[in-house]
Amino acid sequence: MPARKADSTAKPKVRKPAKQSAAQANAPTTLPETMVTGKASPAKAADGDKPVFAYIASLPQPQRGIAEKVDALAAKTLPGLQRSVKWGMSYYGVGDGWCFCCGGFANHVKLMFVNGVTLTPVPPVTPVAMGKATRGVELESLDDLDERQIADWMKQITAAPGVGGKKR
Repeated sequence: MPARKADSTAKPKVRKPAKQSAAQANAPTTLPETMVTGKASPAKAADGDKPVFAYIASLPQPQRGIAEKVDALAAKTLPGLQRSVKWGMSYYGVGDGWCFCCGGFANHVKLMFVNGVTLTPVPPVTPVAMGKATRGVELESLDDLDERQIADWMKQITAAPGVGGKKR
């Protein structure tokens, strides 16, 4: 088959960039690769407040603001709160172990409760690869954060024996 000759009169098509909202214009231009792929961040495991604050500070907006609000709510709600970075997310607990975690992803922040199936009401999201009993919520904006409900879940989960309360 003979090769086609290029049409020298055709002009290349040029796409105009889409208009951005003010929020999009102020957003970071690139997200960390792990946030785009759906995996947790490569933050190294470490116990204490400082590594968790560093992890949260590394998140772009609006994820950073949501994670800061969750962290502040946990500190206000739970006496004796302990923090840690594990598996690329911030983990929180009191007493016997880690009770819930908070991690930033491309379009949301996941707030997951270990053994969340025992909470009333049961949080709506069943995460992938976090255990059959883990449940939580995905927060896309600060408006999605129901402080009263989340504080109640935090209190419930930390009172559970073997998760946050003392083993009996």
